[in-house]
Amino acid sequence: MGELAAAPTHTPVLMEQVLDGLRVMEQGTYLDGTFGRGGHARAVLSRLGEGGRLLVMDKDPEAIAEAERLAASDPRVQVRRGSFAGLAGWEATAGGLDGVLFDLGVSSPQLDVGARGFSFLHDGPLDMRMDPEAGPSAADWLATASEAEIADVLWRYGEERQSRRIARAIVARRSEAPIRRTGELAELIRACIGRGEPGKHPATRSFQALRIFINRELEDLDAGLEAACARLRPGGRLVVISFHSLEDRRVKQFMAARSKAPPTDRRRPPTAAFVPTLRCIGAARRASAEEVAANPRARSAVLRVAERLP
Repeated sequence: MGELAAAPTHTPVLMEQVLDGLRVMEQGTYLDGTFGRGGHARAVLSRLGEGGRLLVMDKDPEAIAEAERLAASDPRVQVRRGSFAGLAGWEATAGGLDGVLFDLGVSSPQLDVGARGFSFLHDGPLDMRMDPEAGPSAADWLATASEAEIADVLWRYGEERQSRRIARAIVARRSEAPIRRTGELAELIRACIGRGEPGKHPATRSFQALRIFINRELEDLDAGLEAACARLRPGGRLVVISFHSLEDRRVKQFMAARSKAPPTDRRRPPTAAFVPTLRCIGAARRASAEEVAANPRARSAVLRVAERLP
């Protein structure tokens, strides 16, 4: 058994709740579909015995480089670059999984590096792709999308009430020159809608919306939840951390639909008996006041756990 690599520099959220939810068994096989810098993965690995296995995935090449360094020091670790939406297509998962973890959204290292183009607080190229080799950047999409398409994305994925006004301003600005920098877009939005909500940057919702859309995050989440459920062994646990209502709503509805029988309608013919495939474990969990004080990113985190039934 190899030694664990150095601890990551960022702080993973809800660590104890994640480990409790996964209920790690020494000889089990676990998949972390959002490796990031490996905080949760290393904690799971520390609880595995020699016969245990840890499978890790991520879209981000920098995260994969960190994961491969961990794998090089520990033969229990296997790595695959790509979205967790495709986890069922990875041969390493074919034998079944005892636990799956998704820590959704953007990671701290992605936000903190302006060159990645995720943050309105750090000026950089307007990119926003978790995988820089996949699909158009945010700048490229904004350069060609119609005003209606931009407004629809800002509303659908960011619930931005000023979506039409912002879309109109973006189209007007790009007619003069392309919008290529995060700082430029953030300032444009600020000038367009003013201060916004107290304590929140006016570009928060728009940047969230563009990031989710560019990376197909909600589509990947839907596919990933299905794939995880298909690969979990009976008794295996699905643990998901969400950071905004769009994600959490999908996770909650997915787990509920597979654990509770739908309402019956006496006016319609009876359907086949409902057979649950998941069991929800407890209520949604949030960070304690102490964790939020130490790690403000944990403030909006919501963790849900479900167990695969036979």
